[in-house]
Amino acid sequence: MKRARRTLAAGLLCCCGLLALAATAAAQASARDAAVERGRYLAQAGDCVACHTAPGGKEFAGGRALATPLGAIYATNITPDRETGIGGDSLDDFTRALREGIDKHGNYLYPAMPYPSYAKVTDADIKDLYAYFQHGVAPVRQPNRQSDIPFPLSFRFPLFFWDTMFLYRGVFQPEPGRDAQWNRGAYLVEGLGHCGACHTPRAITLQEKAMGERDGADFLAGAVIDGWYAKNLRGDDDGLGHWSEADIVAFLKTGSTERTAAFAAMAEVVQHSTQYMTDEDLAAIAHFLKSLPPRPGERAGPQSVVSVDETLRRGKAWYEELCVTCHRADGDGVAHIFPALSGNDVVQTADATSLVHIVLSGGRRPLTTARPNAFAMPAFKTLDDREVAEIVSYIRAAWNNGAGVVTAEQVAKMRAGFGAAEAMQ
Repeated sequence: MKRARRTLAAGLLCCCGLLALAATAAAQASARDAAVERGRYLAQAGDCVACHTAPGGKEFAGGRALATPLGAIYATNITPDRETGIGGDSLDDFTRALREGIDKHGNYLYPAMPYPSYAKVTDADIKDLYAYFQHGVAPVRQPNRQSDIPFPLSFRFPLFFWDTMFLYRGVFQPEPGRDAQWNRGAYLVEGLGHCGACHTPRAITLQEKAMGERDGADFLAGAVIDGWYAKNLRGDDDGLGHWSEADIVAFLKTGSTERTAAFAAMAEVVQHSTQYMTDEDLAAIAHFLKSLPPRPGERAGPQSVVSVDETLRRGKAWYEELCVTCHRADGDGVAHIFPALSGNDVVQTADATSLVHIVLSGGRRPLTTARPNAFAMPAFKTLDDREVAEIVSYIRAAWNNGAGVVTAEQVAKMRAGFGAAEAMQ
């Protein structure tokens, strides 16, 4: 009888031990699953898929060409494949690549990878991103492609000196005196969102002139990138001066407002990233952006309307032939379908690059859950430089827009630049 009781007790202890182990394993699996889901959201907020997925390629397997002044470089495979991806990377390896731009082999990454922005991402968010890329992404065996940058310019060690001069190390620190929503918006814009990578002008040494709100009025002041003008996001008239916080949220969630729509690279950002962000995070981004003041010395109101000369008369004729059906005679377009041109800050900005580019190349709105009809604009590549200049000049001057005339010489220069950028992609 005593032996039977001892056997029963041992069995119960064994069962309890097994149950405890099972409960621990279940808790660990649940915690990992939660981290993977948080990491998935953060990867969407960072729009990692945009660079690390080639057109028609497998998700995160790399191979997408990224244009640089020296030649094309190709995004790397960040799936958990152990041989060609990052499956063999430790959390420390992953963190160093994100924050310092150095891979596990000690190779310096080109700053097309926005590690100067990711340097601000918190430890907790990096840990969740790591969990997602290790356990939430399908492994793909696809070797990385070498850059097209010629030797010796492809030699990467000089990036050590670039990092020494321009990489500001340090996790984002909340700004005292600002509310939690503002600080959350600043963290997303300056960190994971890396908005400045496109919207902040760069110096001749290719670093962003400002990495955050504390760095001055160059931050998010607009810049030309890949043949498009990434708009000013500050409080200027050609920026977000006339946008409400609700307009910004709607644009990031749906790809359009009543008067404008996303195009080019921004359409991809909305389609692959911002439409999936929570309303709270989008509201935080909008709250932060609307706090950015205009650049010193910028105009506070519309400039005088350009006089109607022969260029504008010919431009009006082109507009009535090619554009009026969608954008209407009054330039008001159709809300959430065809963007308004009257009062549109993309039209009125001092830099006409994006307007010229979209006339020549066309565009398509992002496909979002809220706006599933991705309307497209046709390309008018058969127009010559003078004709493009006329139609663009008319649009920039009509309906009290008040922007400057564009010349055929300017269009020719832009067209050549667009072709070079597209050839590298």
